[in-house]
Amino acid sequence: MKNISPDTQGHWGKFGGKFVSETLMCALEELSSAYNEAIKDKNFKQDLNNCLKQYAGRPTPLYYAERFSKKTGVRVYLKREDLLHTGAHKINNTIGQAFLAKRMGKKRLIAETGAGQHGVATATVAALLGMPCDVYMGEDDIKRQKLNVFKMKLLGTKVIPVKTGSKTLKDAINEALRDWVTNVKTTYYLLGSVVGPHPYPVIVRDFQSVIGEETKRQIRKLEGRLPDYVVACVGGGSNSMGMFYPFIKERKVKLIGVEAGGLGLASGKHGASLCKGTEGVLHGARTYILQDKDGQIASTHSVAPGLDYSGVGPEHAHLKQTGRTSYYTVKDKDAMDAFFMLSHLEGILPALESSHAIAWVKNFAINFKKNDLVVVNLSGRGDKDVDIVEDYINPVRN
Repeated sequence: MKNISPDTQGHWGKFGGKFVSETLMCALEELSSAYNEAIKDKNFKQDLNNCLKQYAGRPTPLYYAERFSKKTGVRVYLKREDLLHTGAHKINNTIGQAFLAKRMGKKRLIAETGAGQHGVATATVAALLGMPCDVYMGEDDIKRQKLNVFKMKLLGTKVIPVKTGSKTLKDAINEALRDWVTNVKTTYYLLGSVVGPHPYPVIVRDFQSVIGEETKRQIRKLEGRLPDYVVACVGGGSNSMGMFYPFIKERKVKLIGVEAGGLGLASGKHGASLCKGTEGVLHGARTYILQDKDGQIASTHSVAPGLDYSGVGPEHAHLKQTGRTSYYTVKDKDAMDAFFMLSHLEGILPALESSHAIAWVKNFAINFKKNDLVVVNLSGRGDKDVDIVEDYINPVRN
């Protein structure tokens, strides 16, 4: 496949790039240079791998979900990123970028977060490395993810509520970028997904690719072959890109990205940028975004806060355009049904984000062939979502 990596300006075809102010252009060039040097440094890579192993808990298991498989009629393996320290894949990226920030001599970390998992992971590495940290989080997400907010505060991080716009992830990124512009000399912006201006989509993808690389080795050992399907949820797209990237050249492996259908596409309340969006520029990159006819960014909705985003990573946009990856949507109700199904059958509470990928497998089961082999990236655990689930079960609480 052509254009598996972007050009020097961060373009996969017409997607990507860096559409930012002149102030940030200099910062992005500094970041690109520092990253390119770091990934060639054996000591940096060794320190990163040691921390992922000894601190984060890699490698994560590839678990055969036997009872879920019997129920769906297809062999399903779960890549257990939920078992990592902090409970999600986000720690892979935050360790890498925090080490890079230290290498660059930055004194302070900032980040954005939606579901709170990236915020917790950033707060964790900030504490580990002794760096002050501020995390921007939409006011609505703060209400939905109280547990993660409390965790960040316990770790010594300041959580800054964002009260503008939709008060979700999109607006948290906006505020983090404004902070970075003001404090660019001393502050490192630890972006949490494969979005934003170049080189962030590449940096985050590379640090998350450990997911797919491990999966390839593990499935070959367990089954003697590669899977027929690899499935992951897509919001900004970091867990899915980390899983997909090592499989992109394996043409026989079908890559399936699952977006948030929210209350249903007909309602207009969803987060399906790839399935229902149009081309545009958001947060410094050209990609598919949800926008109205005047180009104004549309509000989104998902029961899973981490999928509640108006855009998507530019490499995902490229994979869609070239046809290498297929993207689907799953409604809130189906994601909730999958949450309960996996919980009851396997004793695993999946994050509501990951529940969308589980739901796609459940809903698509009738179309699988008898001997198909499916790997689902279980990107996070669901204890952060218990309040949302309780509200879903009991919408009126005393």
